[in-house]
Amino acid sequence: MPTHNAPGVNQSFYVGKPVKRIEDDPLIRGHGRFLDDLQFPNMLHAAFVRSPHAHALIRGIDAGAAAGMPGVHAVLTLADILPQLSNERLPLQFRGAKLPPDITPFVLAKDEVAYVGEAVAVVIADSRYLAEDATALVDVDYEILPAVSDCRIAAEPGAALAHRGRNSNVMTEIRQSYGDVAAAFAGAAGRLSVDLKQHRGGAHSLEGRGVLASYDSNDSRLTLWTSTQLAHEVRAFLMDLLSLDENQIRVVAPDVGGGFGAKFVMYPEEVAVAAAGLKLRRPIKWVEDRREHFLSAVQERDEYWALEAAFETDGKLRGVRGRMVHDQGAYTPQGINLPYNASTALPGPYILPAYELLVQVVETNKVATMPVRGAGYPEGAFAMERVLDAIALKLNLDRAEVRRRNLVPAEMIPYTTPLKARSGSSITIDSGDFPHCQQLVLDAIGYANFPARQAKARAEGRYVGIGIGNGVKGTGRGPFESGIVRVGRSGRISVYTGAMPMGQGIRTALAQICAEQFNVAPADITVVAGDTAVIPHGQGGFASRQTITAGSAVHMAAVAVREKVLSVAAHLLEASPQDLEIKDGQVSIAGTDHRITLKTVAEAVSGVPGYPLPGGFEPGLESLQNFIPGALTYGIGCHAVEVEVDVDTCGIRLLRYAVVNDSGRIINPMIVEGQIVGGVVHAIGNSLFELMAYNDEAQPLTTNFADYLLVSATEIPQIDVTFVEYPSTLNPLGVKGVGETGCVPAAGAIISAIENALTPFGVQISEYPVTPAGLYKLMQGRTAA
Repeated sequence: MPTHNAPGVNQSFYVGKPVKRIEDDPLIRGHGRFLDDLQFPNMLHAAFVRSPHAHALIRGIDAGAAAGMPGVHAVLTLADILPQLSNERLPLQFRGAKLPPDITPFVLAKDEVAYVGEAVAVVIADSRYLAEDATALVDVDYEILPAVSDCRIAAEPGAALAHRGRNSNVMTEIRQSYGDVAAAFAGAAGRLSVDLKQHRGGAHSLEGRGVLASYDSNDSRLTLWTSTQLAHEVRAFLMDLLSLDENQIRVVAPDVGGGFGAKFVMYPEEVAVAAAGLKLRRPIKWVEDRREHFLSAVQERDEYWALEAAFETDGKLRGVRGRMVHDQGAYTPQGINLPYNASTALPGPYILPAYELLVQVVETNKVATMPVRGAGYPEGAFAMERVLDAIALKLNLDRAEVRRRNLVPAEMIPYTTPLKARSGSSITIDSGDFPHCQQLVLDAIGYANFPARQAKARAEGRYVGIGIGNGVKGTGRGPFESGIVRVGRSGRISVYTGAMPMGQGIRTALAQICAEQFNVAPADITVVAGDTAVIPHGQGGFASRQTITAGSAVHMAAVAVREKVLSVAAHLLEASPQDLEIKDGQVSIAGTDHRITLKTVAEAVSGVPGYPLPGGFEPGLESLQNFIPGALTYGIGCHAVEVEVDVDTCGIRLLRYAVVNDSGRIINPMIVEGQIVGGVVHAIGNSLFELMAYNDEAQPLTTNFADYLLVSATEIPQIDVTFVEYPSTLNPLGVKGVGETGCVPAAGAIISAIENALTPFGVQISEYPVTPAGLYKLMQGRTAA
């Protein structure tokens, strides 16, 4: 795992070191506390009645038989919980988005269902088994309506409507445009077109969704434990829907077994269980099963791109124009961030002088599409990488050379495109060197020697190929994140944050950042996260943001507390703060044995009843800081992959995989490598295995892991990671996000490698995942040239 440091990157006590994760000890010992581990006296269990139809009217619901079962406490429909609600629909969770009304999901279906799996009613019983049995006895009278599955068909005039009362399935349109596109195409030496399809896939974290609601009549407070990426936002939405204030509701995320974006949404189930808890005054738990995740958790993609590219004889881009149709699904819980991100991500690390794209966001009778790991950036990167491969093929140029000629050179960094992020801020790549990173990954994969390897393999009857891909990922999205650092009267240092741990190691990273200021072992710092009772504000985990935003907030708070510790200790030791040093929980005069503990310093500013604080200091050793990023900082990912294709079975085997990654200053290289490798593995699944298929009636066809394939260890090659560190100029730590950069360029690189392997057959690939069955169809009638 070689590291190439950019100038100005410093090493220190703990930052930059592969500190063991402080989260792991209880997890590997089986002492984790996930949602389903939580138990309460008199707890009830929920199961949902879900629509078997993609589109239907609800003529009536007869819950009598289910309600009469022993052990069943309630069968609740929307009408039953409306007294607890201020609105029958969920709020639009990105409140600044300018979108049509009535596009968010209902808490429970009202009089129409719009996708298979939509929750119609909830059964509350003594056990999940009883609740599940009772759901089968709830008789829902449906009148089946025409459903629309393909977003391209849905966008056409006269198509079946995903919802009654709509005039069109086209919910909104986005236009991305800059430069003189007409002139770029008029003066271009060459043109070509590509049509691309990027299919649906899910998040499929190890732990599914889940929620437990418990109302405490002594405190008049509802506590909601939920497996989420956004505890504070869930609290805010529930305050609105349940007409509660901050003192009447607490949201806690216990250990979260992965999120990948699917838990960055508040779901109807969370609201329904919370409302049922208020109504019945009993603890109620619901834990998603895997089929429910397939049916009702948000997914990503189903996008169709029709692009035309204009270019010079040397392969340099002049312009790209076209249309993208995005399947939004039946509802919009958040906004249109997914198609927006994809449309602005297309230029990526390349110079694109002119660009015009019409994006149609189209409703269908399928589950909503919201960000899953990558959040649109992999889609935009795939589109550009396919365009560049097509140009290389058209001009008979080397694919890496075409990319190099179009990459933003180091001397143009910082580089600003005319596009805007969805926040309205400029898209500015603040640091990095793309040509250098590409060359590093080419060297790592042995690109220069590959023609010889390929010729040798073909002589043996084997078809191997090599592909590369480049990408950038906007990280550190705002509006802010909060951090509190406190030295308690015990002398122990604690960090409280609005960030959300979900397996990625953020507790360790924040402990390292804080430990840097106090020179204590990160394991000796307590990090508390995911609890709205301990910090007033928070945004949670999404968009590869938490090390940047929460890390910077904790850094600023730790610096402030350290300065106060030194000032108070200087007063107590009768020394100058400049002569003091902090280490291992003690403050000493440098070069002497004169020292006091952090406990002594904390006690001094904790006060004695009736007596003044020493030195006129304010009470306590604590600081709350909010870091507000001005813009996104962009991480770099350059990938190269070598594959072998069995032309008889159309099986694809990954032989080698190399990654060069820039995530700014690295806090913990072990965690960063894990995140990069995890992103690559996720993207391999998207590229070759994961297919969330629906038929023409919008019925889901892949609702278990026998049909929907996840990549496993036997399909993963050795993934060699090289770090480059180009510190960000946009935050005090110089860090960039890393959770998603590993997945952005992967599909483009993998599909490019497959095409390269099959060059003798003239196969061109326009969609993923590339399955053996799909590849077999492309190979039909083709023989090696």
